[in-house]
Amino acid sequence: MGQDGLRQDDLGTNGGGEPFRCSLEVRWADSDRLGHVNNTKVVEYMQEARIKFLLANLSARGAVAVRKMTVEFLRPIKDASGPLDVEISVLHVGTTSFTLRHTILDRSGVVCAHGDAVLVGFDVDTDRSRPLDDRELEVLNRYRVATGT
Repeated sequence: MGQDGLRQDDLGTNGGGEPFRCSLEVRWADSDRLGHVNNTKVVEYMQEARIKFLLANLSARGAVAVRKMTVEFLRPIKDASGPLDVEISVLHVGTTSFTLRHTILDRSGVVCAHGDAVLVGFDVDTDRSRPLDDRELEVLNRYRVATGT
């Protein structure tokens, strides 16, 4: 099947634990005159879902900072695509950093985009990376999935 018809299962994001899932609305101001959501808004959807994930699971933990992001746009998101579901899975957990996979699905469950973000534990007093603590590691491993690598 081509990328236009990809479903969540085709992306390999459910090989382990269940992903965190939240719903987001497509806002009127998100789209252009053709009714397509601007690609910069997809990054905002990823951020909004990531914040919900962090607040729901790590709200009392230390700060994290985004180190790197990549996005793959698979099919257009239109005004009528919403509400969108965003699933977040953990692809990698290191000593000071972790990688989140954001999968954006339209109202029919078809994957429109996915992107990865590398986040680093951050010490706001020293402006340096910090090791992830045991509680953070426990939560991240709960959402960790098999990546096939």
